[in-house]
Amino acid sequence: MNEERITEKLNILADAAKYDVSCSSSGSKRKNDNNGLGNASNGICHTYTEDGRCVSLLKILLTNHCIFDCAYCVSRSSNDIKRAAFTVQEVVDLTINFYRRNYIEGLFLSSGIFKDADFTMERLVRVAKKLRTEHKFNGYIHLKSIPGASDELMREAGLYADRLSINLEIPTEAGLKLLAPEKNRQDMIKPMGFLNKEIIQRTEEKQLFKKAPIFAPAGQSTQMIIGATPETDHQVLYTSNYFYKNFNLKRVYYSGYVPVMNDNRLPALHTSVPMVRENRLYQADWLMRFYGFKVNEIVDQQNPHLDLDIDPKLSWSLRNLQVFPIDINTADLQLILRVPGVGLQSAQKIVSARKFGKLNWEHLKKIGVALNRAKYFITCSSVKFERRDLTGSAIKQYILAQSKSKYLKNSVTQLNLF
Repeated sequence: MNEERITEKLNILADAAKYDVSCSSSGSKRKNDNNGLGNASNGICHTYTEDGRCVSLLKILLTNHCIFDCAYCVSRSSNDIKRAAFTVQEVVDLTINFYRRNYIEGLFLSSGIFKDADFTMERLVRVAKKLRTEHKFNGYIHLKSIPGASDELMREAGLYADRLSINLEIPTEAGLKLLAPEKNRQDMIKPMGFLNKEIIQRTEEKQLFKKAPIFAPAGQSTQMIIGATPETDHQVLYTSNYFYKNFNLKRVYYSGYVPVMNDNRLPALHTSVPMVRENRLYQADWLMRFYGFKVNEIVDQQNPHLDLDIDPKLSWSLRNLQVFPIDINTADLQLILRVPGVGLQSAQKIVSARKFGKLNWEHLKKIGVALNRAKYFITCSSVKFERRDLTGSAIKQYILAQSKSKYLKNSVTQLNLF
């Protein structure tokens, strides 16, 4: 192995991969057996940069050569950058060597498109297959599938990877046509549908036959670039909701557009990365998946954008003050989950703790409730109720005066992997 050349490739292809944020490894239960290497049974131990990016996996592109010229992509064919490509064996060797040095606990592998979808996808699959079958690697593997790849290759990829994902790239078809006219949205949707059916079928087989092979145990995900095109949060979240419901996705990732090129179809260079908006979208996404919110409760035609200065749950609560105050000692769990400052675990603790007596402010504080927000929306066995006759606007100002959100005070940039 030519170490100098490999290091140069690593610098180029790890740097190119940092724009892809969808590298969470949660959900897989792959266990080490037969004296293999690695163990993903407890998930990967992540390390995150300050702006939330995961860097604990070996996160690289197989190549930054690409036949497409997508305006938003740093690897676009017309961009004058250094190009490189790993061989299949080089990626395998790097993964094994880095794992043995305790640098990483898994592999996140994406790629530009060499020649066509199948030509590239076949190489990604070979990397995962070699790791699993030749090196008995049981660490986490996330493969970024290539839009338009054949069903046969997608099926084979699912036998070796923990998670598969196909980027939607732009939230709407119109936005994709504007910035990537050579690409077809159906090439992204079709393999998602195939994977959804395979995951359901293989899961059912696994329940019936213990030795049936596992198939993409961490499911599939996708990613959208936010801010490169003028879609509203209403359009973004409805797109996410559609794919969660129809393709059983584990996650939708939102990546704030990083201006890296001059193009009159894109925001100008030096435009700030929409980090706050990205964070609000993740919060809204969380509300839909874990807090029982419907997408039309978070955004609608009259409110197509999320508030940037307050989180989506607080925003909903201020628009629906008629629901509050609720009595924390009697309210249903689903209603408690809608109180600003009460998280999923805190809500469950409240329901459990009140079996032993009525809760007051001190109890709620010990449970972990953020009283600086919750006190305007709940009553408990203590007499004081902070809302009094306050309007929504006044409550918002009181809460903002005590806010310490890092997203509003810092403008952070992507850190380098190496």
